[in-house]
Amino acid sequence: MRIVHIEAGRHLYGGAAQVRDLLGGLAAARVDNVLVCPRGSELAAAAPAAQIVAMPMRGELDFSLLPRTVRVLRNFAPDLVHVHSRRGADLYGGLAAALTGVPAVLTRRVDAAEPGWFGRIKYRPYRAVIALSRVIEAQLRAAGVDDARVVRIPSAVDAQRFRPDASARARLRKAFALPAEAPVIGVVAQLIERKRHAWLLGLLPELVRRQPNIRVLCFGRGPLERRLRKEIAARGLNLHVRLVGHRSDLPELVPGLDLLAHPAAREGLGLALLEAASAGVPVVACATGGVPDVVEDGRTGLLVAVDDAAGFARALEQLLATPAQRRRLGAAARARIELQFSVAGLVDAHRSLYGRLLAAPLAVTSTVSH
Repeated sequence: MRIVHIEAGRHLYGGAAQVRDLLGGLAAARVDNVLVCPRGSELAAAAPAAQIVAMPMRGELDFSLLPRTVRVLRNFAPDLVHVHSRRGADLYGGLAAALTGVPAVLTRRVDAAEPGWFGRIKYRPYRAVIALSRVIEAQLRAAGVDDARVVRIPSAVDAQRFRPDASARARLRKAFALPAEAPVIGVVAQLIERKRHAWLLGLLPELVRRQPNIRVLCFGRGPLERRLRKEIAARGLNLHVRLVGHRSDLPELVPGLDLLAHPAAREGLGLALLEAASAGVPVVACATGGVPDVVEDGRTGLLVAVDDAAGFARALEQLLATPAQRRRLGAAARARIELQFSVAGLVDAHRSLYGRLLAAPLAVTSTVSH
């Protein structure tokens, strides 16, 4: 089986990291993978288990992306096309597949409603559309995708890379020169509006007043970095909050956190939530989008209403004050990851879907995988 995968993301964030793990599992199962990605893509540089085709991919208004993608499909003659991202890839990838007569599947990762008329056009070429979470399933149906084509396959995390590690606490504090006794909250997210770093900063001064040893490490990069640095200074949080950028050694650092804060207002599923859970780190998050598919309130973490800043602060303070509860939630989170969000399960679910599409492309039914 040969599959052409299309991933338009330039950075090795959640979606691209999932593609990397999927390609590795498929290659191990003797699937021939071709990856179409932008020039300079971090995913391509990570040497995934695929033949790389790097080309310009400039977004929805890059109309020339359609003929370029058609040429790739004609050159490689795949059995299937799998489009993994937006930025024009979802629109032009589906059209290219239709023009070349290749069956196509799309993964929808974002929590965002779409106009029904646009959804009917964009999703029409796809024989299946994968949703990461229940909320994305509902949005796809609202956009006019019939039930028979909607398949839920959640993201996965490599539980061997992200795992509990008693030595990580000291390693994390040494890496960032933090006091040994300081409770450390992590935030792992791009520095973009919907992740709501500024909202979190707004509730931190009062929390810091009550617990002055708190430290917050924000992992990630993005266009809001300069604005957030100014806000950290304006709120008098320079001692307590640091923007530490993208870290390739995140698996060695996350297990050293006391907890993960995830204040996002919209979230398709949340790979950072899976990584923290896999490392045995409890989460405080807003109950939005696909987050409740990952975090079970009171069992693997704490969920707060998306507009409840005071409640979010109370949840953070509660977990910081109760190490036994953190250990209990973290252990339950790790166990759930191993059962429901494994990379092996992700790969098996995709192989099963591909097989059904190729054997009987009109008979795909809505399922919940692993």
